[in-house]
Amino acid sequence: MKRLSGTNEEIARLLYEEQLELSRENLNVEEAVRAMIEDVKERGDEALRDYSKRFDKVEVANFEVGQDLIDQAFAEVDEAVLVALENAKANIESYHRQQLETGFEDQPSAGVVRGQLIRPIERVGVYVPGGTAAYPSSVLMNVIPAKIAGVKEIIMVTPPQEKFVPAILVAAKLAGVDKIYQVGGAQGIAALAYGTQTLPKVDKITGPGNIFVATAKKQVYGIVGIDMIAGPSEIGVLADNSANPRYVAADLLSQAEHDELARAILVTDSEELADAVEVEIEKQLKELPREAIARASVENNGRIIVAENVDAMFDLMNLVAPEHLEIAMDNAYDYLDRIENAGSIFLGHYTSEPIGDYYAGTNHVLPTTATSRFSSALGVHDFIKRIQYTQYNKEAIQAAEKDITILAYAEGLQAHAKAIEVRNDED
Repeated sequence: MKRLSGTNEEIARLLYEEQLELSRENLNVEEAVRAMIEDVKERGDEALRDYSKRFDKVEVANFEVGQDLIDQAFAEVDEAVLVALENAKANIESYHRQQLETGFEDQPSAGVVRGQLIRPIERVGVYVPGGTAAYPSSVLMNVIPAKIAGVKEIIMVTPPQEKFVPAILVAAKLAGVDKIYQVGGAQGIAALAYGTQTLPKVDKITGPGNIFVATAKKQVYGIVGIDMIAGPSEIGVLADNSANPRYVAADLLSQAEHDELARAILVTDSEELADAVEVEIEKQLKELPREAIARASVENNGRIIVAENVDAMFDLMNLVAPEHLEIAMDNAYDYLDRIENAGSIFLGHYTSEPIGDYYAGTNHVLPTTATSRFSSALGVHDFIKRIQYTQYNKEAIQAAEKDITILAYAEGLQAHAKAIEVRNDED
């Protein structure tokens, strides 16, 4: 892993520029995806079949995944996996139920009523990758908050395959997906955004995917809502000399194995720990089945920063604003108030990041590329709408006329002012 030095501001700027480079748009991908979206808009199901044959090497007769395949998945899934999914579901539900919002209403003055309604989004589409990137945990994380929010219909799309990963279909059923369609890639996003003869148009799309899926989500945003435009996975670890280098190395590699573009960043005030972690990373890399991916990640994108003291450690990590943040320090909970920017925080020597990926109940769909400075983990709030309402009676509008019309005339919008004045001209 590369060592960085300099002021916090210099290091943070360098890390941010590196992050942007990893997430930089590929113009060829942008153009290809735009063409695919237009094709799906024009030809619908016919285009989806052509792309499935071309990219997935599967000829799809029926896009919808039937109950027979779901039943078969339950029969084939490993019993231990099923139990783990059920336990994870319970934790995700119990956490996200606490995010439910209620509306409000007040009467700030005589004759005035103001309020806010909470309404669920009508129909949501969830994209689920296939093949080696088929993660049943991600199905739970995307679907369960939507169900708790009260979304009326959840549509899942996943690439067509000769044989589906049983745990994916099982997770979808456990989480409450209403319909599953075997459509992948940018064409799947286009189908969800615009609808086809078979797939219904949705109001919002969530879920991870490759660069084509992410690009398609960005291009259909505005036609539908999306969860976020995610970059490569990231982990930041704050550790002092109380940390176990073996644990720290393992946690850095837990994200490095995702993708060659993934980022693992250690910030510490201990040269001794930094050295020990480097030794452990090399040792543990050799034991990983995905060694090539993880090695490329840590060698190209892994960073170690030795800060002057604990204050400098926290100041720097707040500038970095990582997706995942571990505080590998004694009494880690006492430092919680020091964190301003992070997607999800993991406290103490035993709270490894994968606990959040799979089990704790907190969501693992998180903001990347320093966007935790202004955005949050996926949650129930992403699947609801807040609708304002106002009521003024005659006396209230008379009392407010002067202030409203002064502002309207100041902005040069006479019709705005007249719309108020006309209600009082009757007298």
